[in-house]
Amino acid sequence: MFGDIKAFSGFSVDDIEAAYTFYGETLGLDVSRNDMGFLNIRLATGGVILVYSKPDHVPATYTILNFPVPSVDAAVDALNAKGVTTKIYDGDFTDERGVSRPPKPEYGPVICWFTDPAGNVLSVLEA
Repeated sequence: MFGDIKAFSGFSVDDIEAAYTFYGETLGLDVSRNDMGFLNIRLATGGVILVYSKPDHVPATYTILNFPVPSVDAAVDALNAKGVTTKIYDGDFTDERGVSRPPKPEYGPVICWFTDPAGNVLSVLEA
């Protein structure tokens, strides 16, 4: 039914300007404004993510965007150098920088979570 339709994803933020700066400058993504004043994030895979402002925004309690990277440690170093906090979860499953290293590959990838300025959860994971 929708096989030929170019679908897209979207999420809300409480400050569109802060999101523009974070996604465009901090993360280095291709971000543009659309006719409605919202943001379009163009991904290397060809997909587009709509970011829209919502006055009563509530941050997502799940990971909204994952970035596969060759090295989580290098990505965390780069994020931390830009002022991004990567230690957002407490517990034994992450180290002091917020990196989770499962004891066996079948338990999942090496991954680290961080948030955007609106509190939405993102991750870098080794792929």
